Amino acid sequence: MTEKSESQSIPAGLRQIARSFSRTGWISFWSQVVLGVISGVVLLVSSAFGGNPNANQNNPGTGFGAFLAVCGLLVLGGSIYMAFRYTIIAKQLQSPNPSQRPRKADTIQVLRLGLMVNLAGMLVTLFGAYAIVGTLVGKSISQGQTALLDPNRVISGLDMFVVQANINTIGAHFVGIVATLWLLNRISRT
Repeated sequence: MTEKSESQSIPAGLRQIARSFSRTGWISFWSQVVLGVISGVVLLVSSAFGGNPNANQNNPGTGFGAFLAVCGLLVLGGSIYMAFRYTIIAKQLQSPNPSQRPRKADTIQVLRLGLMVNLAGMLVTLFGAYAIVGTLVGKSISQGQTALLDPNRVISGLDMFVVQANINTIGAHFVGIVATLWLLNRISRT
């Protein structure tokens, strides 16, 4: 009975925003966790079973691209935290005590920070993808007949896994951007 009176003390619009924050936060959180774990495992596997250790010496773009891919994954950790923070804001918005609810300006500031984290992560990961794909294009152009003589010029399946890991990380950051923009839209309508 107390729960029903508490929910009635919260305005209907605020309850809807709290539900949006909760639902969107959890969807964003789990989507990013799944994509981030897949990318992390793929990058670990490709570094552990990368084959020829001299290959990165001949293709410096691959090493730098992999470094940027790892940096994108680290920033994704911050984005995952921001998505979880949205669920905490949802709980705070449902508080029957108005003084315990976050102010609209503070909530918008958190959303802006989440947007900046995702945009920065996507930028770093895109630069990593450019470096890796550029290296692979260089390998494919030079493959021709010399690929049989020089194994460093052969595009391996692990090279393609690194590209896939980057695409997954970019997708995870995109999910975070969409979720944050959706929440900004919801909160700005009130």
